Amino acid sequence: MYSIDGYIRTLLDIYQYVIIAYVLLSWLPSARESFIGEILGKLSEPYLGVFRRFIPPIAGMIDISPIVALIALRFVGEGIIAVVNFIIPG
Repeated sequence: MYSIDGYIRTLLDIYQYVIIAYVLLSWLPSARESFIGEILGKLSEPYLGVFRRFIPPIAGMIDISPIVALIALRFVGEGIIAVVNFIIPG
């Protein structure tokens, strides 16, 4: 049987892949305007926007906010898993 923390880890992994795919699409011309680019943007931009408000691009072009967002997502996810495992042991 699959545990709750397994579901949480799977959701976190999927969302990380969504963010990574969205960032990689920024390297391709007009890829963000495609159907998949718009879907990925609607899923990841609200989360990335929080970090973009506080982390300015380096040299005006290099945006490191997705890296910080992925690290924060992993930390928060592991924290949620720890709390769930504390509340529901086993």
